[in-house]
Amino acid sequence: MLVRGLDHLQIAIPRGGEQQAREFYVALLGFVETRKPRALSARGGLWLVGPGLHLHLGVEDPFLPARKAHLALLVDDIGKHAACFGLATSRWRMTTPTSASPGSMRMTLSAIGWSSYR
Repeated sequence: MLVRGLDHLQIAIPRGGEQQAREFYVALLGFVETRKPRALSARGGLWLVGPGLHLHLGVEDPFLPARKAHLALLVDDIGKHAACFGLATSRWRMTTPTSASPGSMRMTLSAIGWSSYR
């Protein structure tokens, strides 16, 4: 058996964090929310689809932010839109352009993105 690709990534969010996640991933980054299977919808969370990425946000209760786990997204022209993303707050970390995508910035969402839930 050979792995052919990645099906999806799952990250934890706190109970009740769905709306905050929608505001960021859907409204600002342009992910599209997809319907979860009925058997899973009662658990909370949401499923998102973005460019080449399926992202599942699963509810953990009690929620403890991961210390090192994070999601790093490649975005274009983050400087132009930094104010609307609120990158000046402690929630987001911008890192240097990557060699794989010159001219892009990595925007890292880490555990501090959910610090208000601690």
